Amino acid sequence: MKVDQHWPLGVFDVQCTACPRLASFHEGNRTRYPDFFNAPVPPFGDPSAQLLIVGLAPGLQGANRTGRPFTGDYCGDLLYSTLHKFGLANRAVSVAVGDGFQLVNARVSNAVKCVPPENKPTPAEIKTCNRFLSHELEISQPRAVLALGLVAHQAVIKAQGLAQSAFKFGHAAQHQLSAFRLFDSYHVSRYNTQTGRLTAPMFESVVQAACEFLEHGRGG
Repeated sequence: MKVDQHWPLGVFDVQCTACPRLASFHEGNRTRYPDFFNAPVPPFGDPSAQLLIVGLAPGLQGANRTGRPFTGDYCGDLLYSTLHKFGLANRAVSVAVGDGFQLVNARVSNAVKCVPPENKPTPAEIKTCNRFLSHELEISQPRAVLALGLVAHQAVIKAQGLAQSAFKFGHAAQHQLSAFRLFDSYHVSRYNTQTGRLTAPMFESVVQAACEFLEHGRGG
C-alpha cells in the first residue's frame, strides 16, 4: 500500500476498522478493485501547515483509488487548481501518490477517512471518525481551517468540543474559534459545480479570504 508520507505517526490509523459498514465496504472493494488503495485515506500535506482543508470523505474512484484526498476524480479539479492559483500548491493537478504534487503551507484531510457507500457516511460513522480529526487539529495546530460543506463544518466544531448551534454553516461564513479561524465553503463536488451552486469565483473568494487572514490576520 503506497501512501504519502506527510502525516505524523499516531494521528491516523490506516488499518482502522472501527466502523463495521465501512470496513465491510472496503473488503468488498478489495475484491472488485484489487488495484485500488481501498483503506482509510490519510491526510496529505505538511502537518505544520497553517491552513487545514477538511472535506467530507474519500470518493470511490478518487481518493479510495489513489490514496490521496481529492485525487483521481472530479472533486479535486477545482480544489487543487485554486490552491495552485493562490500559491498553496506547486501545480494545479494532483494525479496520484508519488506524482511530485506538493502543497505549500496547506494540508488536506476529511471528516471521514473511509469511502462510504453512495458517498454517504452515517452520523455514527462521522462521530467515530471524529477522533482522528480532533487529534490532527491538536497536533498540527493550524491558524485557519477551511471546511468544505456542512458535514466537514460540523466535524470541525465537534472536534473542538463546541456547540453546533453557536456556529452556523454558510458559504463564505467565518467563525473565530479559540484555536483558529474557521472558513466555510460549499463542497467542491461535481454536483455543486455543475449546478452552479458553487462557481470557481465563489470558491476562490473563500480561499483568498483564508490567505489574507494568514498573511495579515484580517477576516470578515
